[in-house]
Amino acid sequence: MDPVTIVGNPVSPYVRKVLAACALKGVEVQLDPIVGLMGNEDFGRISPLRRIPVWVEGDVTLCDSSVIVQYIEETRPGPSLWPADPVERAKARWLEEFADTRLFDVLGWRLFFEIALKPRFFGEEIDQAKVEHARDVELPGILDYLEGVVPESGFLFGALSMADLSVAPAFVNAGAVQVNVDPARWPKLAAWLERVETETPLGPLNKLARALMRTPAHAHRDRLPEFGFVPASRSWGGGEVRRGPMTPQ
Repeated sequence: MDPVTIVGNPVSPYVRKVLAACALKGVEVQLDPIVGLMGNEDFGRISPLRRIPVWVEGDVTLCDSSVIVQYIEETRPGPSLWPADPVERAKARWLEEFADTRLFDVLGWRLFFEIALKPRFFGEEIDQAKVEHARDVELPGILDYLEGVVPESGFLFGALSMADLSVAPAFVNAGAVQVNVDPARWPKLAAWLERVETETPLGPLNKLARALMRTPAHAHRDRLPEFGFVPASRSWGGGEVRRGPMTPQ
């Protein structure tokens, strides 16, 4: 196999999702830890939406974390990333879709992006009304749903799968802006998140993400070896901040 480069910063839940899949399958990667908002012209060519992660392997370039995970599943040996039973596999893929869309729309775009990224990258004020509505109105219903889905013990479909590794990552970003799961109100969800943190490859990746959140962006590449990652030989990063075509205004 050609060397694999993952373009994207592990602060992104989608990047951690792909890196966790690589860890389960034993895929060695080099990492270019750029923020999608800071990609150069070449990044715009390999990622038309200017989003991360991007998989670069020889002549193969893939966007979208779900597409990348499925490619890993189909091209690498090792434990399956999905439940064997067709019904459970379909349910697992639904939870991946739910995490990629509705969950990240609230935890990622309306909370983490609004509070942490918009002021930093665009110099714009936080929309407090948007934040409060997401946190106080939208999020509780999402957490109620997940509380009814997660198991009392173990993982979502018995063995660890992409369902677990898709739903859990964005909660780290929410925690970074002081939005956490109340264990008194959502005890099963809080306990499941703790299991994913302590018993899966996502735990070390979350530690990396938290470290990078506290590190200036220009030093992110230098931190990678501390966490066992080889920096990519080239970078798709640039010096100009750009919104992608689907980045919220």
